[in-house]
Amino acid sequence: MPERDGYIFGVPCWVDVSEADTEAALDFYGGLFGWEFENVMRPGSEANYFIARRDAPSSSIFDTSRELRSGDVAAIGTIPQAAPPTGMWNTYFWVDSADEAASKVGDAGGGIVVEPFDFMNACRMAVFTDPEGAAFRVWEPRQHKGARLVNDPGAVVFNNLNTRAIDAARSFYGSVFGWHTGSIGGGAEGWTLPGYGDWLEREHHPQLREQMTKAGAPEGFEDVVGSIVPIADDRPDTPAHWSVTFATDDADATAAKAVELGGRVIIPPFDAPWSTPTYTIRITVIADPHGASFSASKFESGNEELGA
Repeated sequence: MPERDGYIFGVPCWVDVSEADTEAALDFYGGLFGWEFENVMRPGSEANYFIARRDAPSSSIFDTSRELRSGDVAAIGTIPQAAPPTGMWNTYFWVDSADEAASKVGDAGGGIVVEPFDFMNACRMAVFTDPEGAAFRVWEPRQHKGARLVNDPGAVVFNNLNTRAIDAARSFYGSVFGWHTGSIGGGAEGWTLPGYGDWLEREHHPQLREQMTKAGAPEGFEDVVGSIVPIADDRPDTPAHWSVTFATDDADATAAKAVELGGRVIIPPFDAPWSTPTYTIRITVIADPHGASFSASKFESGNEELGA
């Protein structure tokens, strides 16, 4: 499966983290995931924006080539001066027009936090909120086509909407991106985009459905673009938000390494309840030294044909 070179409308395509101390964040994420960085801002700029890249042999359960791949995975940027100092991971969705997306968001009852603007020569972007207040961003590509490496260790494997209002979210994101909902296994629910699996098989992974069937993925999983995480009643202070999950070779080792680098384990590694007899997802939730939280997960299959 080749590196990604673009996405289609409505698919998560990029993530970045806003940090009060970007240099400290470079040390943390470079040590945790093996990322290398390039600051793409002009010399003398008050803000930094470091593109993170890495090389990784594939360990995706849906790709058995084990070939070495490389490319952009994420970015670390400076928190805007007017924003709270706590770090935060941000999810971007690919759109054909950020301005048209802004119109759709408004019509669907969402909020426009930052109007569409040109981000250097990389993209035209905007920042929105859904009706429950969960912030997300859109990416109208110019020279930068989003993450080149996904699903491999140190790269994004899932984007997750944490919500208390699933029905309202279903209506909103259906209107804005054309999403439906469907099973992601083990009784959990996710966002699906009809036709996404067809595009993946055509452009990136000709054997995708065959590999998913062998791994025990639920029917229609090839169209999944994100997950739905209900916010528990015992977390009244947790706002609706989008979160990011990175793939890892070992969730337990990643949690331990995060603590060593000055981070904090919010939820110790555990086998996710949506694991099945066919596969296990071991996951941990971590906060970096400035409070930006994310998950790290390891997908393991018991099917020997997949080489897991």
